[in-house]
Amino acid sequence: MQLIGAGLPRTGTLTQKVALEQLGVGPCYHWVNVLADLDREVELWNRAMDGETLWDELLDGVRSTADWPGGYFYRELMEAYPDAKVLLSVRDAQSWERSFRDTIWMMCKGLELMPLLSKARAEIDPTWRSYLDFVDRMFWGPEGTFSDEDTSPAMLIKQMTRHNEQVMSVVPAERLLVWDVTQGWEPLCTFLEVDVPDEPFPHVNDSGTFIERVIGGAFNALDGWRASQPAPEVP
Repeated sequence: MQLIGAGLPRTGTLTQKVALEQLGVGPCYHWVNVLADLDREVELWNRAMDGETLWDELLDGVRSTADWPGGYFYRELMEAYPDAKVLLSVRDAQSWERSFRDTIWMMCKGLELMPLLSKARAEIDPTWRSYLDFVDRMFWGPEGTFSDEDTSPAMLIKQMTRHNEQVMSVVPAERLLVWDVTQGWEPLCTFLEVDVPDEPFPHVNDSGTFIERVIGGAFNALDGWRASQPAPEVP
């Protein structure tokens, strides 16, 4: 492990993953890895939240992490990989809050089309239900990153700020880069001691992409469930 991502979700972490892999610091473990194998990954990360040390199993062959769930465990990963550097990706507070609310918060707490379809999928797909329970546990459960009692914009921003300040107080300065994806290659490459690539800095996964993934997955699951049901009897 060379680099541990400690930045919150919705701070350009998928862009971060792509950039790190372009720089040769990959594979980079990201939330998309959880989505790619829900049965295996959700079980293992739940066990990690229960206190089991599973880094060799979860991160075998991985050279960097970005986003949650890896960032949730940044302190444990720092101990497990003492030579790894730490990257704290940050973002303007109001912009982050809107993006987080429109995606992760909405999927778990909202009442619009995307969360309603996600909840409908959970009714017919036990794996997706387990995934939503895991997301809720990691973000709003007793050991979660955010408060479940107050999810107002002001409180989310306060807790985002608290997380960032905690990372900066825990991680030794020489081991830490605080970085906004809008800064591009130069600070990241200097920190990693690698050359700046010739290609443009990547940009992927805006809020619309997140929402479309949840909606598309729900439609596919619901279509498959409907096709599997017996045809209604015609009187």
